[in-house]
Parts: sequence; structure tokens; C-alpha cells
Amino acid sequence: MPNVYSARLSVVTPGFILLGVMTSHPLYTAWVVRNFCIQGVIFLLTAHVPCFFTKRMSYVDIAWPWGLMALGVQALLFTDGWYLRKYIIGSMYFAAGGRMGLGAVLMWMQGHLKKELPRYEFQRRRWAKIGATNEDISLQFEIFVQGLANASFLAVPAILQGFNQTPEVQPLEIVGYLLWAAALLFEHTADTQKLNFAVRCKKNGLKAQCCDVGLWRYSRHPNYFGEWMVWNSLILSTLPSLQVAQAAQSTVVFGSMVCGLLSISYFLYDCLTRYTGAIPAEFYSVQKRPDYKEYQQRVNMFFPGPRKRYRG
Repeated sequence: MPNVYSARLSVVTPGFILLGVMTSHPLYTAWVVRNFCIQGVIFLLTAHVPCFFTKRMSYVDIAWPWGLMALGVQALLFTDGWYLRKYIIGSMYFAAGGRMGLGAVLMWMQGHLKKELPRYEFQRRRWAKIGATNEDISLQFEIFVQGLANASFLAVPAILQGFNQTPEVQPLEIVGYLLWAAALLFEHTADTQKLNFAVRCKKNGLKAQCCDVGLWRYSRHPNYFGEWMVWNSLILSTLPSLQVAQAAQSTVVFGSMVCGLLSISYFLYDCLTRYTGAIPAEFYSVQKRPDYKEYQQRVNMFFPGPRKRYRG
């Protein structure tokens, strides 16, 4: 159906445009092409192929963070910027991806991926709304979109910082790096609190409980908020490198890099709230957990804040 094709074309077009523009710059060509190929192999082996045989999209939770780790390694090995900045930005990608990647592999080993995760099951409702009737194509397309994000938008901070030869760390970079560490700690703390809560509930024989402890008392999805702030911190720390790159780039390339960098925040927010994040998760939480509707009225969905009065 035409609306299916137009909807999906609008999703991938920005990524392909950014890829084309970055590839046109001689300094970035080899790096961008190499990363595109590496991301393709990672997503093919860990998500596309398993999905083809199991009809489950959840394997993308393994592919995406391992793709981020690959971005970190490439920033270290294949850029010619100042060594300290390369080590910092490479380590940031590797650490953030490794934390999620290890967790995803553990989930797979424990059998949690033997059924589709709710947030990906929710995607089928969206496909029905736009008339996408071929589930196999829809599954493969959704996985490809996340791989394309790793190859285009999410690679911009690694490229700009990795090729920045300025032999000193700017104050704004320091602020960004410290904020990144705080955001990653925030996200990890939220995930740990949720895991510990689930373990206690299982130990005590409690089912369908609503997690309302620690950071979860102030945000219904503090882990998603922490992940969003991780990327906002990366954007902030990349701004000095963006300014340095301006002198060596054409207006088209520089403008595209600016748009690509700043778009990361919007795209991640949309993904973590609407696309595969909060809204899909809560669609099922309301059905499974009796207290969840009250929890929704008391606690902000995404941004942490004071608890509200429950009005019944």
C-alpha cells in the first residue's frame, strides 16, 4: 500500500542522506563506509538472521549495543585525532554499549528472548494501522532502521571527536564527559533497582507488582531518561569538535553534521518514549499490573519529578 511505502521511506531517508553527505567528505569516507559494513555484519548475524528463523524482533537488543561497542573501537583505531580525546570518546561508546550488550546476552542465555518482548510485540499494532500486512518484511525493516541509526546519526559524535586534532580538552567537553558519567550511573542504578525489585518479588511469591522504589518513585522510566541523557551528554561534549570541524568542511557537510548531531536527542527521545520505549511498555503494564493506573497518575512518565496526588 502507498502509505506503507511512504511511511517507511520517510523513516530511512534522513539516515541515507546523512550517510551520503558524510561519505562525500574525503576525511570521513573510509571510516563511514567501514562502519556501515561493520554495523551491517553485526545486525545481520545477531538480529536479522535470528529474527528470520524465530519471527522475533527482540534480538535487536543484542545487535544495537554491540554496534555501539563497534563504534567505540573504530573511534579508537581508525581516526587520527588527538589521542586522549579518541580514548575518551571510544571508551564512552564501548562502556555504554557494553553495559547494555552484556545485559542483553545474559537475557538471551537465561531464555528471556524465547518470546517477543512486549515493546516489540506492540510494533505489530502499528504495522496494522499503516496496512503493513507482511510481518516478515516489517520485522526485517525495523531491525534495519536501528542498524542504519548506528551507521549514520549515532556515529556523528564518534566521527567529530575522533578526528578532532586539538591537543587539549575544552571546558565544555569536560562538562559533557562528567554529565555522561552521571547519566550512565543514573541509568545503571535504575536498572539495578528494577532487577532487585523483581528478585524480591519472586522470592516472596508476589506477582504483577508495580515497581515503585528508588528512582522509580519519581519517573516511570528512569532508565530510559538516563539513556536519553547519556546521548545528550555526548552531544554536549561534541560541540567543541563540531566548531573545529567547521573550518575544514563545506557548508553542506557542516550543515548536515549539525543537523545529524542535534537530531540525536529528538530521535532518541521519540524512540524511548513512543517508538519502542515507554508507551509500548505501559500498554501491557496497565493490563498486567492492577496498581499501574494509580502509579501512572502519581509519577511522571519520563522526566523525574515530584510525585502527584492520586485522585482516584
